[in-house]
Amino acid sequence: AGIIEAAYLEDGMTIELIGDGKHVPKEAVFLALKIKGADKIALISDALRPAGTDVKESYLGEKTPENRVIIEDGVAKMPDKSVYAGSIATCGICAKTMHLKYGISLADTIKMLTQTPAKIMKLGNKGNLKKGFDADIVILDKELNAEKVFSMGNLVD
Repeated sequence: AGIIEAAYLEDGMTIELIGDGKHVPKEAVFLALKIKGADKIALISDALRPAGTDVKESYLGEKTPENRVIIEDGVAKMPDKSVYAGSIATCGICAKTMHLKYGISLADTIKMLTQTPAKIMKLGNKGNLKKGFDADIVILDKELNAEKVFSMGNLVD
């Protein structure tokens, strides 16, 4: 067994999955969910600087020719297209991929994007909608597009 299997077998370990639908195959997401549960999976974006934009090229780190990457098929790739350089997904894309494309429950999807990462970072007052908790709230439509955002109790324009 390798590192992945060890992470699955260690009950106390929380894992991170890039939720862009590119880095981790759908079947691997379902396997992780079955073994670990939403409480032990943090969906992450691994986003590079072009996340949320429509640029066709960008850079890993310093803007130098040797750090150039191309953006294609919803992911950043090395110029020779041999490997992924990173994700360009936002958390919104991760949510849409997990819930709308893969059919994972909205509750589990949101938990993996909010509560589980807050728990990993030991942010005890984040990730839940409870009295006394510090929460930013995003109101979503049926397609999981943000309709309204509240930060610190105020509507953000």
